[in-house]
Amino acid sequence: MTIANRQFQVTDPAAQQGLVQAQPLATLVVSHEGTLHVNHVPLYLDPSRGPHGTLVGHVGRGNGVWPLLPQQAVAVFHGPQAYVSPSWYPSKAIDGKQVPTWNYATVHAHGTLSAVDDPVQLRAILHILSERHEAHRPDPWRIDDAPPDYIHKLLGAIVGIELAVERWEGVWKVSQNRTDTDRAGVVQGLMAEGTSAAQDMAALVLAA
Repeated sequence: MTIANRQFQVTDPAAQQGLVQAQPLATLVVSHEGTLHVNHVPLYLDPSRGPHGTLVGHVGRGNGVWPLLPQQAVAVFHGPQAYVSPSWYPSKAIDGKQVPTWNYATVHAHGTLSAVDDPVQLRAILHILSERHEAHRPDPWRIDDAPPDYIHKLLGAIVGIELAVERWEGVWKVSQNRTDTDRAGVVQGLMAEGTSAAQDMAALVLAA
């Protein structure tokens, strides 16, 4: 990822990993012999595995990407994003020299993507993923709630994937290049939109 404005770069691992945990659906890109293979896969970050953590998930056995592995890959995680109107900038009233832009937060995880086809490891991956996404529920679903033969059959229909992260890149483009007055106008404009996405971006602008 080429970062045109370094003030948008976020290098804090806690901030990067926080976005990954909050928005686990990744756009997973693998390049093989001149062809880009793109998949959308929820990935769980295990920070204890490797110097930069390991992302874990699974794809269907019919997915054509896993037989190509291991390969270098990048997982892209998308955080809050919103259109920013130039009408929100108080400075627009001075000379009118303002244009629209788009604010966003994103994290790229670069590393080696490998396939996991061992039934024991696959089951462990399913346990990790279900526990991660069910933990907040009053009556969380567990793999053991389903019949063993049913789970065994499903295990044969998937292949695990693990991305050993070698490098993280984060970009938070949240109006850092504007004056405090214009930033306040952006927050006011976003809050007036009345959507959860705009409110999430307003929070990032305030925090930056």
